Amino acid sequence: MTADKPYVLSIAGFDPTAGAGILSDIKTFESNGVYGLGVLSALTWQTDVAFEKVEWIDVKNIISQLEMLLNRFEIHFIKIGLVENLDVLQQLICYLQMKINDPIIVFDPILKASAGFVFHHQVQEQLFEVIDRIYCITPNIPEANQLFGEHDLHDKLTALSNKVNIYLKGGHGNKSVSTDYLFTQKHAIPFSNDRLATGEKHGSGCVLSSNLTAQLALGHDIKTAAEKANQYTYHFLSSNDSLLGYHQLIQ
Repeated sequence: MTADKPYVLSIAGFDPTAGAGILSDIKTFESNGVYGLGVLSALTWQTDVAFEKVEWIDVKNIISQLEMLLNRFEIHFIKIGLVENLDVLQQLICYLQMKINDPIIVFDPILKASAGFVFHHQVQEQLFEVIDRIYCITPNIPEANQLFGEHDLHDKLTALSNKVNIYLKGGHGNKSVSTDYLFTQKHAIPFSNDRLATGEKHGSGCVLSSNLTAQLALGHDIKTAAEKANQYTYHFLSSNDSLLGYHQLIQ
């Protein structure tokens, strides 16, 4: 089956507020002119300010969902969000590589919900086992510190960019200007915006990573896709004063 718009797939959790997770990804995909497909990895009981619990979808059932979609649609670009652990991530990546020729996978390493719930602790070794099969990883600063260590973080990410593109989300800083960095092929490209007084938004990391995936699917190179994702997310952050942002249709 073919379509005028490229198909882009999200593997992510269900957030009832639609601020994060699979619903947020689909909204972002559609706003950016691609057709969003979704596979569920977890059910969550949460709002924008509270997180009660998570119920994981068994990896066999995630793959069963994938199988139906991949048998029907031509999918090349995949965003992976919340997964139970890195073993599940590895199994999903192996399956995708078996079914798709050179899939473009963007991984958003969600280690902690914005409401404070911690999903994962020790993941560094397992991540390095699969990182060269991921096209881009999009951690925020606390996630990058946990994954790669706080000491000389930028130097580590520069070295690691030989294996994977890294988009470091800078929203957790405390300066008047918020700066994200794209690390690719030993270059660190900054994207800076004025920090917004009411810019905190539930699920903003999901928005950025799914936007980046959509822009790649539209044919942009990684630098252009990252720049567009940064701009889209900034508009999302500035869309209102609440914790739930609004998406804007990109013409």
